[in-house]
Parts: sequence; structure tokens; C-alpha cells
Amino acid sequence: MTEPRTDRPAEPAAGRSARPATVRLTVAQALVRFLAAQYTERDGARRRLIDATWGIFGHGNVAGIGQALVEYAAEMPYHQGRNEQAMVHAAVGYARQSDRLSTHAVTTSIGPGATNLVTGAALATINHLPVLLLPGDTFAARPADPVLQQLEVPYAGDVSVNDCLRPVSRYFDRVTRPEALVPAALQAMRVLTDPVETGAVTLALPQDVQAEAYDWPAEFFAERVWCVRRPVADPEELAAAVRTVRAARRPLVVAGGGVHHSGAEEALREFAEATGFPVASTQAGKGSLRFDHPQDVGGVGHTGTATADELARTADLVIGVGTRYTDFTTASHTLFAGDGVRFVNLNIAAFDGHKLSGQPLVADARAGLEALTEALVLHGHRADPAYVAEYTEDKERWEYRVDAALEAEDADLRPTQPQVLGALDRLVTEDDIIVNAAGSLPGDLHGLWRTRSRDQYHVEYGYSCMGYEIPAAIGVSLAAPGRPVWALVGDGTYLMMPTEIVTAVQEGVPVKVVILQNHGYASIGGLSESVGAERFGTAYRHRDGDGGFTGAPLPVDLAANAASLGLRVLRARTVRELSAALAEARAATTPTCVYVETETADTVSGAPPAQAWWDVPVAETAGRPAAVKAREVYDRQVAARRRHL
Repeated sequence: MTEPRTDRPAEPAAGRSARPATVRLTVAQALVRFLAAQYTERDGARRRLIDATWGIFGHGNVAGIGQALVEYAAEMPYHQGRNEQAMVHAAVGYARQSDRLSTHAVTTSIGPGATNLVTGAALATINHLPVLLLPGDTFAARPADPVLQQLEVPYAGDVSVNDCLRPVSRYFDRVTRPEALVPAALQAMRVLTDPVETGAVTLALPQDVQAEAYDWPAEFFAERVWCVRRPVADPEELAAAVRTVRAARRPLVVAGGGVHHSGAEEALREFAEATGFPVASTQAGKGSLRFDHPQDVGGVGHTGTATADELARTADLVIGVGTRYTDFTTASHTLFAGDGVRFVNLNIAAFDGHKLSGQPLVADARAGLEALTEALVLHGHRADPAYVAEYTEDKERWEYRVDAALEAEDADLRPTQPQVLGALDRLVTEDDIIVNAAGSLPGDLHGLWRTRSRDQYHVEYGYSCMGYEIPAAIGVSLAAPGRPVWALVGDGTYLMMPTEIVTAVQEGVPVKVVILQNHGYASIGGLSESVGAERFGTAYRHRDGDGGFTGAPLPVDLAANAASLGLRVLRARTVRELSAALAEARAATTPTCVYVETETADTVSGAPPAQAWWDVPVAETAGRPAAVKAREVYDRQVAARRRHL
């Protein structure tokens, strides 16, 4: 990170001394003013770094940050949240849609308000997405001990519940004196704008310190621009990578989230067209190429396409671009099975560049792709025409399977989940954005969704957090005003966190919420069955006579619940009604919900089965036949795992 630029006051005339200008403010007021003056810049484009602050107020922040937000309401916009975790999700959605160049801050009271941030912080850090957390903390001066909501730790007097945020934050500091805010705030901005280190940043603010006044140097509030770097590849690493690529006969590109974060989609397209190499995508990287681009072969890994996964099994070289190689991508280290397969890993983080014993190419994704393209074009290197013909034919065959899953033979029947996606697929344009995170939908979306633009596919699968979708869709909508934003949620996810519906209604954010009711945790239900756990505890049903949950479905009306929170709700019973409801919701200028009850996976065939394995350990010994059989399958699959050394 280069040093930020600041607007500095003029030097005093020769022979004269001047006392540095100061401004007397509380710590909270100073922080809000400082945040309002921070900017990012990349490729000559400047954006405000902290564009707004979300908050829920209690005794730990109401007199400090709360008062400061009132004081400087013109400089720092404020959004009222209903759940602390959800506020982080909204900020993260905004940050991802803003290509990590802009984000939001989140302020909470002490105690439960602060600990509710932990899940959202973990999600942000795992996905390398910036968010600034400002939890209140217990008194620094300890006028009374313990105070309300203080955690007493007998062996350490300086521990509070906010220390739970340390392992899920990329930077953590507790500001126990006013003057400590200056270095803490600067370090926070450094991490938020670092393309390698970014994630959740926490500044814990004791409630007495927030309200304490101090004479701040005026320079602290000067406009400050943080340049987001694009490091280029080391010449020797680049030359080695080019030699490895030229020696490959069956190369496969795996595009990860780093392609989007870097804005490298155009560079990837040029690379793919210049070389003829097929491009598969992770969940975070989907949309790096349009679905109909000749070199796009779809998602890779456990939830991927048959085309991409077969190419992965037979590849002799995998070129990873901005990917972390999670277990879903590698099929728990069983997918990249070719003899002598090698890896070239283009990644801005050296940690990820060395994964799978790969040959690292540490650079910004766009800069690295441009350098690779130039070098390979210079050598006239392209994929073998027979290889191109092979994956092109395989891609066409997969598209037939997609059509079969998405299309309904009878529009007057209840839809399957893939048919819900099919109805939406026929409606959307490249302007629409799809938000999802958990359940069975990420698998169906990764393999079946036809992504039309670089930012249409917003599936959070680094943490796969239930409850993310609705608040994140609000954040995305704030970052992309005027574009249709869809939050796709199953009933299990909806029940986790519907609270921010109220925020969408209050602020008039026209999100489109699609609730798919299948009466339980469908994803885990299917997984449970496959590992011998017999779908235990995964259905939303009454207990039966012997105590199991196999009775009638619960009489829970999620559509009525959504309506009670202020959403306009459209109920759809059939594919035909669903198509009409989705079209009406898309045209709506207020928050709208489409509610549809789907056929469950155990009664109607839906998406194609998984094309690659995923390691979920099965009971090594059991008395029930289902678990015994599942273990036999597990032992066969796990034998295919390999370490790439």
C-alpha cells in the first residue's frame, strides 16, 4: 500500500513559528469526521471509503457514536438496522458490489450487541471483503466494576466480550485513550484498503472514551486518499509460468473471486480468446465470463458442471486466477486427478499462490493476466483445436441438461427449485443481481444459472451463512441503485434472519425477496440421507407417534410473516403463476416478496446430481444399515484423495 495522500496546511513563513491547529471534539465525533474524509483510488477513479454507517444504539454507544452521527449527519449517512449481524451483512453486500473500494461502518452497543457482530465479521474476513466494526466497550476508567454487560475474567482485567472479534478480524484495536485513536484509525484504513489483508476491521470503543473530549490536530481530518495497488508479476515468476503453460496440453483456467475484486473480467476474456483455454469458475468467480462465451465451461467442483469437472479430472495444468482452492472447488482434493498435473496460481496473496504446491505468480489478477496474454501471444501459443472441440461439445451437452432441469413440462403444476430458477432465468437481463448464500440453492445456482454480467451472480459461499441474503441484498441495492436485486431464500434461511425486511421497507429499498418453501433444511436433508443420518432433524414437521419429526408439515405461513413486516407479498402456486409474480416483482418500485412452495427433492427430480465428491466423514461404525452402507461409499471415495506435492 502506498502512503495515502493528504491535503496539508501551508508551511509558516520563514522565521515564524505556528502552533499546529487543533479541533476540540469527542473521540466519537473525531472518528466520524475522520471517516467522512477517507477515499480510495484505483485506476484514476476515486470513491469514498466509508460511505455510510449502520447502527443499533444502546448505553455503550448512544452518547458517543450516536451523538456524533447526529452532530455530523450531513457528512456521514446513517442506516438503522434491526440485527447487528444483519447490519454487517448489509455492509459486506455493499462492499462486494463496490469492488471492495467502498464499504460501510457498523456501530453497536456493548455486550450482546457487540458479540452479535462475530458471525458477520467472520463472513467478511473469510471472503476478503472490507467492513469497519465499531462496537462499544466497557469503561476504560473502570469507575464501577463490573458494569452492565461486562464479562468478568478472573485472570485478566483488560478482557471484554469484544475480544471474541479478534480471531475474525484482520485488524483489532481497543481505543482506551483519546490520542490512541489517531494511529488506530490510520491502521484500520490501511487494512481496509489492502487488497491482500482486507476483511473485518474492529475498533472497540469504551463508552467513556467515546464521549471524552480531546484537542485533535486539524490535519487528522484532512481528506486522505488510499491508493489501492495493482502489483505486477515478478519477471522470473512470469517467465517460469509461461514455460509451464506452453508445455501443457490440457490446460484449465479456474477463475476465483479475485477476478471480480480486481476488475479483471475483460483481461480474462482476452486471455481466454487469445489462447483458447477453457475457463471454469468457483462460486466467487462465477460470471468472470458470460455463460455463453465459448471458453466458459461453468462452475467447477462439487457443485460444478459435468463439463468443467471432467476437464479438471484430465487437466495436466490448472491455472488458478484469484482462487483460494476451497474443498468445494477441489472436491476435497479428489478432482484434479491427472497424472503429473501441475498448478500455476496467479494470486495477489502469496499464501494462496503457493497452495497445492503450485507455481506462484504473485500479482494483481488483471495485471498478471495481461502479462500472461502478452507473453503467450508473442510465442503464438494456443490450445490444440481437438481439445477446444472436445470441451465445446461437452458444454453443449451440459446445456441440454440445464434446459431439462429449468423447463417445466406442465406450467400448471407446482415448480421444483430448478424450475423456479428457470422462471427467473427467462425474465432477467444483465442488469439483474442474484443474491444467495446457503442451503441447496448455491449448488443449483453454480451448476445451472446462466450469468449474464460480471456482477450478476452474488453467492456468498466462503462462509455460506444462512440469513445473509436479505440484508446483503439491501447493501447491494444501495450500491447499485436502479438495478433489480433478488434475494433468493429457502424457508430455513428466511427463519434465521428476516429482520432487515423492516429496514428495506423503512428506507424504500426495492429488493425482491423470493421465498422457496420446502418445509425444512432441504440441503442438509439430502446430505444427511447420503451419509446415513436418515434426514434426522432436517424437516419442519410435527412429531409423529414415536417422537420423530415425520408428521404433517408445520402450519407456518412465511408469506403472512413477510407481509406483517411490511413487504408486499405475491403468492404463486404453479409455474405459470410464478412467472407472472416474478415479472410483477421485477417491475415493482417498493420491496416485494414472491412466495412459492416447491416440490421437494425427495419427491421430484430436480437438478443433476453432484459431478464431484465432497468429504463429509461418515460414522466408522454403526448399527443402522443406512450408515453402514454410507460408510462403504465413503471409503471408496476417500481413497481417491491425493496430496499435490
